[in-house]
Amino acid sequence: MIKFHRRDFLASAAGLALAGSALAQGTPKKGGVLKVSANANPSSLDPQTGGSGSDHSFLYPIFDTLIDFEPATLKALPGLAESWTNPDPTTLVLKIRAGVTFHDGTACDAAAVKFNLDRARLDPRSNIKGDLVTVEGVEATGPLEVTIKLKQPDSALLLILSDRAGMMSSPKAMQELGKDYDRKPVGAGAMKFVSWNDNEKVTYARHDKYWKPGQPYLDGLEMNVIPEINTALRAVVAGQNDFVYFLSPQQKPLIDRAKTLAAVTGPTLYCPILFLNFSKAPLDDVRVRRALNHAIDREAFAKATMAGLSEVATTVLPKAHWAYDPKLENFYKHDPDKAKALLAEAGHKDGLELHLIGYTDQRQQQRQEVIQEQLRKVGIKLRFSTFNIPEGSAAFFSKAEGHGLLSQWTGRPDPSLTFTLLYGKGSYFNSGRQEASPEVTAALAASRASADIEDRKKAFSVLQRLVLEQALSVPLLFQFELDAHHTKVKGFTSNLLGKPRFDGVWIDG
Repeated sequence: MIKFHRRDFLASAAGLALAGSALAQGTPKKGGVLKVSANANPSSLDPQTGGSGSDHSFLYPIFDTLIDFEPATLKALPGLAESWTNPDPTTLVLKIRAGVTFHDGTACDAAAVKFNLDRARLDPRSNIKGDLVTVEGVEATGPLEVTIKLKQPDSALLLILSDRAGMMSSPKAMQELGKDYDRKPVGAGAMKFVSWNDNEKVTYARHDKYWKPGQPYLDGLEMNVIPEINTALRAVVAGQNDFVYFLSPQQKPLIDRAKTLAAVTGPTLYCPILFLNFSKAPLDDVRVRRALNHAIDREAFAKATMAGLSEVATTVLPKAHWAYDPKLENFYKHDPDKAKALLAEAGHKDGLELHLIGYTDQRQQQRQEVIQEQLRKVGIKLRFSTFNIPEGSAAFFSKAEGHGLLSQWTGRPDPSLTFTLLYGKGSYFNSGRQEASPEVTAALAASRASADIEDRKKAFSVLQRLVLEQALSVPLLFQFELDAHHTKVKGFTSNLLGKPRFDGVWIDG
């Protein structure tokens, strides 16, 4: 048995990230189809109606965003909007890039952007209304100019437009297809959608009229759905696929032994977490939610499920994040006696049973077992209903089934969006859709009120403390990204979100 020590992993993390970038050196070649082992079936290929964080790697090839981001820092960069200005604190003006067309040949202009943003804000089927909650109205103030008026200053909006809300779809396709657009997307990205076989494969082909000169390099892309990570890695080792992501640290020695594979890793916002429906009894009692947080031994959880190769989570922001407040570290210490006392105080002296939603893959089942055993020790019995990722996410977030969901938060470019989506009233990821508290609502608004980084740090400190005091979720750990690809795959760059993007990738040989 090969042992892989934490110090070795951490010491090599920066080097592996650099090695992944170094593989991009050389002159890109055109041609070839990149075959990827993907960890989940998409919930939807419409950015506005999907609800799973694992969708992004399926969406990125099809949809360019209004705002792009720097992979390592998530700093806002030009995208479909080549520039932007703020004439006043409640106005954002976007200058749309000229000459961009959707895959169906229609123009990606100001009218198309307005259509997309209005649909995201107002359509009954939109799951991203919370992303644009501060938007008062959108106007096409020129053929390639869009003016967004805000209800209040919102410094998070730029990076919000680098996520689902900024993914531009063809208005013509959305109007003609209706609900069928979920499965027949038309964007302006480097790859055109070809087909989707449920739980098997999503296929893409080159968009020959892509606006970036010389790109894409690939002729096509195949996202092969393989939920079991061991099987997914074996497919790459065997040469059936070229790339696999979302691997566990325990698989690093297998990558090293495979002479034709290279590893890429780096820090991410990827946070395994116990989502809570804090509006449903008995979790509507803050004492029960606090008991859950004290009952969890995060260090033991990390050791059992990640071989310790992770960062224990206090909030949903890792220590390296600019908005993290070190004063909140270990806010909930592992304290079974405190957990039992809180349960007794809440009227559950003899314990209680909670119904949780979970996923069926091997890694998630291991996490379920560890959590079950830890909570059993304080008198909390867990009953899991398990599904694949899209179905389990829909069961909890859309149908409000269960008291909680053991899943993961995949992060968002701006931290204000993360907190709004998780804890904001009416948000898709707030299963009960109820306001956490007036104080949290006010703190969410304050986190967007200023563009000054120091002001924002102070606002996030207040917000994170409120979320912890009210125990609105149970963050567990932050997972390092670990991807593997054949050495012929060049140009891949990891990003802080931990969601692979394949723009700029090419195949050598």
